Order: sequence, then structure tokens, then C-alpha cells
Amino acid sequence: MPARPKDAASLVLARRDARRIEVLMGRRAPGHRFLPDVFVFPGGRVDAGDHRVVAASPLRDSTRAALALAGARAAARAHALAVAAVRETWEETGLVLGALEDGRLRPALDRLDFVARAITPSDSPVRFHARFFLADGARVAGDLRGSGELLDLAWRPLEDCLALPLTDITEFVLRRVGLRLAAAGPQPRAPLYAYRSGRVLLRPG
Repeated sequence: MPARPKDAASLVLARRDARRIEVLMGRRAPGHRFLPDVFVFPGGRVDAGDHRVVAASPLRDSTRAALALAGARAAARAHALAVAAVRETWEETGLVLGALEDGRLRPALDRLDFVARAITPSDSPVRFHARFFLADGARVAGDLRGSGELLDLAWRPLEDCLALPLTDITEFVLRRVGLRLAAAGPQPRAPLYAYRSGRVLLRPG
């Protein structure tokens, strides 16, 4: 029986100047059970403690709505997903979106946009229902430093990132980010990238 996907979140930090868009990515260590030796955005599974983190600012209503969560605990789940994206980024890169107060992270969740979600294949031994958030890399604080979780951590031009060893989901999100940052006017809906019978299934958000 397929494993049930666990909630997870990633943060795409992108910064731009007049010439190009740069994205922060790192390579997962070869010994990882899940996605070894490929380049990814900072991120990971939601922890129980993410529900209790007091944010410096809440998610915008538009971002919460884009997550399209249902049920009595939808708001709490949206909060935890957003916190997980910011927390994992801080732990893996040393960069803070928000503030540190007495060593505790206070995420600025109002700086997050929601760009995509993905569910890993049913035949994978480790499965995630991942949400991908986007934030302005020029608004983070701290010095870039690896924790050992991600190797070769660096800001790279988006076009160069597309030439790295990537999963199909990561490539899709990168291209989506490029289109979103180039778009004027209303932002497109965040799509779902999933699989059915071994084939990619792409659905509107």
C-alpha cells in the first residue's frame, strides 16, 4: 500500500537586478535516502512545533487562500506549512526571513507567495505533499552558511539552475518562478504537480 504523503514545505528565495534573476539552491548529500545528490530549494517536512511558532507577521489572506486548505484546522495548517518553509531555510542556510528574538525564529509570513504544490509518486518509499513558497531574497537577513544538510549552497542565475541535476518537480517550480517574476498583472494560480500511473498529472491550483 502506498505511503501516505507527509506535509512538507520549501522556500524559493529569488533576487533580481536589471540583468537577471538569481535563486538560492543547494545539493542534497549523496547519503540521503530521499533525493540524494540533486539540487533543491531549502525545505523539509512540517514539525509539530511549527504550529506553535509565533510569527512576526501572519500570512496574507491571498496566500492563505491560494493554499486551498479545507477543514476546521485549515488556518493552523497553513500557518505551520509557511513556518516550516522559513524555519527549514534558516536551519539549512543561516538566512532569516523575519527576525530572531532570543534565538527564536519569528517568521515574516506576510512576505511569502505560494507558487506550487507537488505530491511525490505513490511508489516512492518516502512521500511528501510539498508546498512551494516564494520570497524576495533581498529581504532576508544573516550570512549564507551551510549546515551540512545542503552542499554547494549558492545563489545562481535561474538559467544556470535549470542546467543542474534536478528532479522534474524542481525544474517545474523553477520555470514557474521565472514566469511568475516576469508576469505583470494578476498572478497565475498555483498548480498541483503529481503523478498517476507513472505519468505526470498537472492540475490548476
